[in-house]
Amino acid sequence: MRYLVSAAEMRRYDSNTIEKIGIPACVLMERAALAAAELVWKRCSGKSGKRVLIMAGMGNNGGDGLAAGRLLAEKGCQVEIWNVGDPGKASPQRREQQRILESWCVEYTERPERQEYDIMIDALFGVGLSREIEGEAAEAIGLFNAFRGWKLALDIPSGIDSDTGAVRGCAVRADATVAFGFCKRGAALYPGCGYAGKIRIADIGISERSFYGRAPEMYAYDGPAAELLPKRSGNGNKGTFGKVLLAAGSDYMAGAAVLAARAAYRAGAGMVKVLSSESNRTILQQAVPEALLGRPENLEEDMGWADVLAVGPGIGKGEKALYWLEKMIHEGRKPLLVDADGLNLLSEHSGLRTILAGQGLEGRKIILTPHVGELSRLIGKSIAECKAALPEYAGELADGLHATVAAKDARSFVCAQGHPICANLCGNSGMATAGSGDVLAGIIAGLLAQRMDAFEAAAAGVYIHAKAGDLAAQEMGEHACMAGDIADRIGLHSPSRTGGKDVRIRRRNLLPNDFIS
Repeated sequence: MRYLVSAAEMRRYDSNTIEKIGIPACVLMERAALAAAELVWKRCSGKSGKRVLIMAGMGNNGGDGLAAGRLLAEKGCQVEIWNVGDPGKASPQRREQQRILESWCVEYTERPERQEYDIMIDALFGVGLSREIEGEAAEAIGLFNAFRGWKLALDIPSGIDSDTGAVRGCAVRADATVAFGFCKRGAALYPGCGYAGKIRIADIGISERSFYGRAPEMYAYDGPAAELLPKRSGNGNKGTFGKVLLAAGSDYMAGAAVLAARAAYRAGAGMVKVLSSESNRTILQQAVPEALLGRPENLEEDMGWADVLAVGPGIGKGEKALYWLEKMIHEGRKPLLVDADGLNLLSEHSGLRTILAGQGLEGRKIILTPHVGELSRLIGKSIAECKAALPEYAGELADGLHATVAAKDARSFVCAQGHPICANLCGNSGMATAGSGDVLAGIIAGLLAQRMDAFEAAAAGVYIHAKAGDLAAQEMGEHACMAGDIADRIGLHSPSRTGGKDVRIRRRNLLPNDFIS
């Protein structure tokens, strides 16, 4: 698990480390500089004489850069310091690092004349950036990006909003970022992750001890997907591993039902019964012979049979679809997952949302899996507004319905009252294909059927889905990846396939950034 911290959280942890734990600020800065210098030195293959440009601002991030420059000068690098900003506004620690650096052999420049460097370090702004970049700073970033050389950002690329990943006018495009203590949200979220390159988390002395009971409000999984699967009893049977009733597919359109049912089985559900149009019966029997087939006239009996109710994939918005949704809301008290067209129907029927909210308040497990467009319709915001603040709006919907919401986009977020936000950093562009959301709905329903907590089922399901998508893209290529490929690779994360070890195929260029150790 990786914590993703906001600027305010990082300032609090920094302050706690200094004031409560007692590690001086100068020690933290020195350790940050050492981490950056070690990464640069490794990039230089331990060879002296490399030319290093450091773009240093007037805050503590600039102080980190100056200290790193001193350490690299000690190793024999040719260090050039490019001070950007008003020296009269320099922070105390930054001024102290400038004073110390006077004893070392480094060059200073007001405007670099070279067009190429071996290493370029961005130490212009840190996590405290709260304005649009313009003037001298914007010009400096433009020049920095234009120069040739391997670029390292300290903590977060300058110009990227630490909390949202938004570009504040312009931003440094780094090949790598060394994050001090914890990864900043903006470096992991779009579009910021496209500017951060590879991310290294450096231990500088700010750790979980610095939380003092206030852990970060966002995290992301990064370990083996198999570790998130529910434990299975050796003497279990198909009944004990959970029964899913899935309402999916409309007339002569069985694809969503097929994909969701297969995914539910792949996630470990013992039995899946599909409620679909009669015209899909033969296709379902051929494509998913393991699945049971329900009939509309037996809906109440089937709801009693099931452990989990799932409704929405491909059902359309006709009378039959609305009937299925209403029955599962009004008369079902089992855990409920609503996806796709089920969400579109919810957006058009406020009374159903009111009933769901009451059931959620009473403790019914409810999971909604909207993509940005569906979320937009549910909360009455534009798609642009939802994309700009997806975790916030997903959290509002989750709070209002007392439900778990898995909001889907290039970066997906799982939100529920009383839980930190779970962000998903895995996946690839090959997963932006028809049916991918149906697979996710099936995975989450399968996990929920195995008696997982609603939030845990949604968070684990999103991650397992993304990891399966990465495996599919690794084997097929992102352009060739289809939803069925994702469903078929869910089981490849199972420990039983590798003698108790998780399959971890190394990804090649599947993500705009990755964590490196």
